[in-house]
Amino acid sequence: MAQSEMCRWPWAYLTVPLLLNFPISAEGKTSNAPQQPLQTTHHTMRPSRALREIREGQQARCLKINITNPDVVELAGLAGASAVWLCNEHIPNDWTMITHCVRAAKVHDMDVIVRVSKGAYSEYVKPLEADAAGLMIPHVTSAEEARHVVEMCRCHPLGKRPLDGGNADGAYCQIPMADYLEASNREKYLILQIESPEAVEVIDEIAAVPGYDFLLFGPGDFSHRLGIAGDINHPAVLKARKRVEDAAHRHDKYLFNVGAGGTPADQMARGYVFSCVGSDVISLGKAFRECFATPAPVAAKSIYQS
Repeated sequence: MAQSEMCRWPWAYLTVPLLLNFPISAEGKTSNAPQQPLQTTHHTMRPSRALREIREGQQARCLKINITNPDVVELAGLAGASAVWLCNEHIPNDWTMITHCVRAAKVHDMDVIVRVSKGAYSEYVKPLEADAAGLMIPHVTSAEEARHVVEMCRCHPLGKRPLDGGNADGAYCQIPMADYLEASNREKYLILQIESPEAVEVIDEIAAVPGYDFLLFGPGDFSHRLGIAGDINHPAVLKARKRVEDAAHRHDKYLFNVGAGGTPADQMARGYVFSCVGSDVISLGKAFRECFATPAPVAAKSIYQS
């Protein structure tokens, strides 16, 4: 290769020698001298912040994100959230944006939970391999379905999840396989949503299935199914919630809170070790309405001052 070409495309000149581990002399020529083998660096999987907090006896706290954007995710991290909950069930997300959001969350040691779009196993595996910490599976209605979720999402010996290891969760093939399998089962979590009268009727069977972590009672869809949409404090809704709580306690499952009131201490006493405490669209809507409410006279200030 001519000197002028080397200057224009130095990476093309260096690629092959680097790949073959040949040294390059100061003159730009490769040497055949024996070389030490490249050192292999072993990395470890990122541990879940939410699970760490729960194992330490704290309540992990989550924000629901409808505006799927890394900037919004970073704002949640700056506010101190343990996790953000992204949604592929109701929101037309693309996988590149999900991946960018996971990276933004990791800057702040914050978990990402992805509510999956129910269907092919790849809808479940892709978020995990992008290094999301948790999966939320909507509208689980039977023990058979719960077992299928565990089989798709857990590694041996708990399940039969398809493996790659060449993505972000596996540090791009730099985590030894045995460590990867063990950490995937220890640091990733599964949240099953109970949202229908049919599921509540068999909740003990669902809760008895091993291999997943959390039960989440969904009061919105449950109330809709009863014809009282949005009345999440209706006696029938509260009775169903109590049945889910009791089944979780009997079968050693964590509870993930959406819509259960009370203080964090009250929620913890009921078993809600993970709680969704708000959402981006509710907070933004409130803030925007306040901006356009009839204002009292104020001193001049920057638009960025509260």
